[in-house]
Amino acid sequence: MPRTLWPWATRLRHSASPIKPTAPVIKTRARLDPPTLSLRPDGAGGLGANALKRRRSQRKAGSTSVVLLDPVSPLSASSPSATDARRRPKLIFLVTEDWYFCSHRLPVARAARDAGFEVVVATRVCAHGKKIRDEGFTLRPIAWRRRGDGLLGAARAISEISRLYRNERPDIVHHVALKPVLFGGIARRLVFARSANAPASVDSVMGLGSGFSATTTAAKLRRPALNIALRLVASGSRGWVVVQNPEDGAALAGLGIDAKRIALIKGSGVDIGRFVPLPDPDGDTVAVALVSRMLRDKGVLDAVAAIRRLRSQGLAIELLLAGPTDPDNANSLPMEVLRSLAAEPGIKWLGPVADVRAVWRRAAIAVLPSTYGEGVPKTLLEAAACGRPLVSADVPGCREVVRPGATGILVPPHDVGGLAEAIAALASDPARRAALGRAARELIECHFTDEIVARKTLALYRTALLPRGGFPAARENSG
Repeated sequence: MPRTLWPWATRLRHSASPIKPTAPVIKTRARLDPPTLSLRPDGAGGLGANALKRRRSQRKAGSTSVVLLDPVSPLSASSPSATDARRRPKLIFLVTEDWYFCSHRLPVARAARDAGFEVVVATRVCAHGKKIRDEGFTLRPIAWRRRGDGLLGAARAISEISRLYRNERPDIVHHVALKPVLFGGIARRLVFARSANAPASVDSVMGLGSGFSATTTAAKLRRPALNIALRLVASGSRGWVVVQNPEDGAALAGLGIDAKRIALIKGSGVDIGRFVPLPDPDGDTVAVALVSRMLRDKGVLDAVAAIRRLRSQGLAIELLLAGPTDPDNANSLPMEVLRSLAAEPGIKWLGPVADVRAVWRRAAIAVLPSTYGEGVPKTLLEAAACGRPLVSADVPGCREVVRPGATGILVPPHDVGGLAEAIAALASDPARRAALGRAARELIECHFTDEIVARKTLALYRTALLPRGGFPAARENSG
């Protein structure tokens, strides 16, 4: 028998609540004019007493209209009591790594918990299991890796995820990043292929990355299969595909994914109370920081080459490389290469940094010469929140934060000369650095905070729990 969801919330209400002008909203266009839901546990609106049964019912066709999904209020609402837990809708996050969940999805999961969801996190557990459990989330370890599982490992992972979905019977599955989207989508189809109560899905594509942009022969051979798999798992009547930049949305629509089910939510958010504007560092030497995993694709070697060029010209400048190696990634720079780079004058590899704010206290400029399509890089969001000007490659995702002449400078990918020129221009002009840094901070406050991302994601969750047939298309209304 299906679980009863939220018996204390018995009414679906049409969108009548006023929306404050400054509140982030998502515009949606619907053929079936669905109601706007509130997930507040006070009974003011929300899921009815038998939401799963309502999912089976077909709504009568209505006129085309524009619907606003008003933000959930407030994100700081207290969680329902433990006695209500069995009646709450269940949300599963499927993420490859526990550290990635904590760095990129934790604020959304907290907001969902506070809005009344029972939250389950399925991921490979390394060092952050206790932190996840301490949030009150159920943790389900998955034995997989982001890359390198092979066919046998992939089959084992899909089987494990299928068992998880069969046992948990979630109402929504949120697949975060490309591998969980593919594996989780296959598992969802295997388990619920003939079920009227299949969970709704939210598939977050956190940047298409090198899988769609790499030019190697192996990548070109893999791409058609990847395209077909993504199109198959993202098809269906009860799900959203979330992208972080318009280029990824256009690419997925080009694969045949219904454009009306592609939602744009820019970035994973940043905590603007923790990442605050910092003063320009003191000293005669200007520090430039690249914060990321130490991957060739992130442009680490291009940044090193640019700094070498500037130092050879007599500029007092240094490069801080902050971040770990990534053994699961074929593009990771070997430890011996990084040690060799760090032995050069003006190059420092800091390794993994527990609190990246320490880097931005030392560095006056943020750089990310990434060579593939990002989602919206969190490292740029955090640097911008600290008031740092940005220098980035002109690739999807980076363009959402780096606004030329306003928050930073864009350069073509692999253009070491252009990268060196941009860094030199900012290094020699403190007033310009300050102006760009202020604008970068303002951009974050308006469009990229944790709260904005959480509200827009919760609006998707609400819509995903609408009865069948009431699926509008999400569009970001600004920024």
